[in-house]
Amino acid sequence: MIQKILLLSFLFMFTTNLVSAKAKIPFGKIDKIEIIADLPNTEEYAVSKDSKEYLDLARMHQEYNIAWVIPVWITKEPQLVLAKKESDEYFELTNEQLDQIINENKLNKESLLQLGLYTQYGGKFIIILIIGLILYGIFSKDKPKKVNPTTI
Repeated sequence: MIQKILLLSFLFMFTTNLVSAKAKIPFGKIDKIEIIADLPNTEEYAVSKDSKEYLDLARMHQEYNIAWVIPVWITKEPQLVLAKKESDEYFELTNEQLDQIINENKLNKESLLQLGLYTQYGGKFIIILIIGLILYGIFSKDKPKKVNPTTI
């Protein structure tokens, strides 16, 4: 028992933990794929023959993103693809195939291609707000007030 305790204390003494004082904020272009229409689970939309996984209609676009939650701008316009739920795999479609799927399922192509309000404008609003707060902090220094002494 004492040998195990000594061995563990010796190991803990020489192991190091990697600790970083700076928080790294990721930014850059990312591809976003979101399912926008649930297609029927038929063999036509199956991933492969005799498969229990089915494809759904998804919207894919590329955006410049900060910290994975602030979309600053759209770098590639949205397009419709077939994708599996909770997967990064997708299949591009020709215009004829896309038109056939949209007509069969009675969908509206224009409304499917529209991005949400936050994706289009939310990130820009947040960035402008942060820059405005920084500028306000720089230029809103209080000027010293003149105080007239009063006698008692």
